Amino acid sequence: MRRLYVISGVTGMTGNELVRQILSNRNSSDKILGFDNFFASSIETVEDCIHDNRFTFFEYDINNKKQMENVENRVAGQMHLFDEVIYINCAAVVHTEHFYHVYETFATNVEGMKDFLEQAIRVGAKKYMHCSTSEVYSMNSWNESGGVKEDDFLTLSHAEHSQRTSYAVGKLLTEFFLKDAVDTGKIQGCSIRFANVYSKNERFPKHIIPYIIHSFRDKGKVVLLENSRKNRRTFLHNYDSCSAVLALAHTDSALDGTVYNVATDEEISIIDLAKLCASKMGISNPVIEFEGYRASDPERRLLSTEKIRTRTSWKPRIDLDKGLDGCIASYLNHCPNVFTNGRRG
Repeated sequence: MRRLYVISGVTGMTGNELVRQILSNRNSSDKILGFDNFFASSIETVEDCIHDNRFTFFEYDINNKKQMENVENRVAGQMHLFDEVIYINCAAVVHTEHFYHVYETFATNVEGMKDFLEQAIRVGAKKYMHCSTSEVYSMNSWNESGGVKEDDFLTLSHAEHSQRTSYAVGKLLTEFFLKDAVDTGKIQGCSIRFANVYSKNERFPKHIIPYIIHSFRDKGKVVLLENSRKNRRTFLHNYDSCSAVLALAHTDSALDGTVYNVATDEEISIIDLAKLCASKMGISNPVIEFEGYRASDPERRLLSTEKIRTRTSWKPRIDLDKGLDGCIASYLNHCPNVFTNGRRG
């Protein structure tokens, strides 16, 4: 089986690890055509793969019609060489501060996704993998019986409560685009709702884990939102999020247009997460301060992964302890410091 993968957002947190996993088999003749506009990443995330002749990269924007036409023409011109063409949509406006920017999130997350899906259908791709978000679970993103399931009812906040929810609503809409395309026989595929994903290769310390590590490294303390006094989360290493995408992509029976949760069962409070990071960095008495409040922020996010575990052989491989070690080693190598009692040594 020879596959061509067409990946948007290919240097982002999900995309770059997908490249690495796809190319890990040196004997494979699979190829990747990927693009990114470096909105939240850089070419550095794939520098270990960029010279592999199985990977072709373009600095393109999913919202640029001419550039996307070029991608379509390139795929159409070579797809006869492959047994399967698989589109994977990783492009998204993902940093938390952008959740409140309705026009930015709509352009990329909704219009961009829809156009990319329509391109996949036009060229005759077999599959379309859509990376959605657990943000759609909003204020009821957990339950006591093993986590919220894909078919549980949603309770979304509204515009009077939080503009932030526009991000989740947009992502939810794109799941309908995908399901309609599958239900009408145009393509195979599914949507994937990830838990809080983290990586050692994030360029900007926007997500909570790199933010905590960078704060302790650069300031000797961390400032958290007031929400963090109560909030609890599960954290998914991007190795595991990407292995889930590929496990689903390679399981035809799972590609029925529905949604799959991808997460871990390791729930931790944000305060305990900060303390754990500090401990691993050699900080015995971490300084943790609280400032600000985020509207419409769920107190817990615990997702059931029963569906993907039942339909594929996927399961998470990297626990939080191991994942944090990798992140801390990566970030501290860029600016090694010695810490004592929450201060730089």
